[in-house]
Amino acid sequence: MDASRVQILRVGQEADGQRLDNFLLRHLKGLPKSRTYRIVRKGEVRINGCRVKPSTRLKLGDLVRIPPIRDLREKSSAVGNFRDLESIILHEDDNLIVLNKPAGMAVHGGSGVSAGVIETIRRARTDLSSAELVHRLDRATSGCLMIAKRRHYLKVLQDSLRQPGTITKTYEAVVHGRWRHSKLVIEEPLLTNSRSNGERHTRVHPDGKPARTLVRCKIAGDDLSLIEVKPMTGRTHQIRVHCRWQRHAIVGDDRYGDKDADKCLKVRPGRMLLHAKQLIIPSMDNYDSIEVTASLDTAFRTFLESTLIK
Repeated sequence: MDASRVQILRVGQEADGQRLDNFLLRHLKGLPKSRTYRIVRKGEVRINGCRVKPSTRLKLGDLVRIPPIRDLREKSSAVGNFRDLESIILHEDDNLIVLNKPAGMAVHGGSGVSAGVIETIRRARTDLSSAELVHRLDRATSGCLMIAKRRHYLKVLQDSLRQPGTITKTYEAVVHGRWRHSKLVIEEPLLTNSRSNGERHTRVHPDGKPARTLVRCKIAGDDLSLIEVKPMTGRTHQIRVHCRWQRHAIVGDDRYGDKDADKCLKVRPGRMLLHAKQLIIPSMDNYDSIEVTASLDTAFRTFLESTLIK
């Protein structure tokens, strides 16, 4: 794509129903996400001649105007090449890929990363040029990441994720302090705001959206605890914020964590200790059920063995 002149793109079947921001991130590879949102807010991107929002859904046949974009500079990528990704594929069929995403690997390009998981997959395999992320994992979080190969299955999965209890996602986390409950349901509303640098920040707030997190304590130590977490809603940074609200910040969380407690650790994990451990998708719409488990990486496992697992 020639980014130095105005482009008019007609929406094809593969992009029908896609959010505008995701469409732009795919076509403007290397452009920081914050700048992508800025050109939409300024009205430089238009659909059928009209101003739109980043969340606008595209329709088949829409004409998307993209302004001249100069100085697209390649930035360092957290993803090497597709061979790196092939080694972490846990499940692949005609409709879905599930990866064991390493901590530190971005799922999308932007914010200093020219290509994330999804861009790398699209470039490397022609049969996956229309692949889409079903959901997101924070860059610092490891574990099960779903990528849909077909738009119909993408919609089926995303609709199911909006219905609590349909698709089961289970996480493991190490938190500071001795977790006081064997089982706990956290139901605190979460409000997310975008900051000037394009990053999103979430906090507990009465005007926030309903959020529900189930927690089971697996190991309670004096200073650290291993917990199993099932988010029943999909709010931004939900697990991280709910743990912090309980005064048990996740170890290594550089945004919502306890930096003083992290500094006092005798063993430094070198990453945030939050891992998307298991994914269970029930059979639906003539699609088979799927159950996938992602193993812990060396850093997470070594930390556990040095602290909580005797």
